[in-house]
Amino acid sequence: MKRGLLAILLMVSVSLSTAVAQTDVFGVGVVLGEPTGISAKVRLGPTSAIDAAAAWSFVDEGSFYFHADYLVHFPDVLTVDPGELPLYVGVGGMVSLREDPLLGIRIPVGLAYEFETAPLDVFFEIAPGMGIFPETSLEFAGGIGIRYYFGTSQAAG
Repeated sequence: MKRGLLAILLMVSVSLSTAVAQTDVFGVGVVLGEPTGISAKVRLGPTSAIDAAAAWSFVDEGSFYFHADYLVHFPDVLTVDPGELPLYVGVGGMVSLREDPLLGIRIPVGLAYEFETAPLDVFFEIAPGMGIFPETSLEFAGGIGIRYYFGTSQAAG
């Protein structure tokens, strides 16, 4: 079971690194909440991205937690000046390496303020989900965070 989950983590990591190699906008930062850890985001275009987190979940007795999501941004829904505040929604997967490891899906919804003059975004996200294996369960994640973007383009989400 644990070997299967580690294989899934490895496949997601390789996919994320391939996406990073194909773009010039890659953000890394922290997320605080449930879970708390390292957050990364890769812009795929003006309205899509992949995000991931490697973190510690405080649910039950605590566990290592990993998620990866495909996100769609809606940049014109909310406007602020200066900068941008796109709404985003997505779908993804999560793995929690608890005593009984859990594999599930999540549906993140959030806002990411993008600074006009700095390669930063500050985000707020909630992510309801469902554990699928080894048992069905309701799951919930959420937090606030900040990411610094590397590359030649502005952060944009």
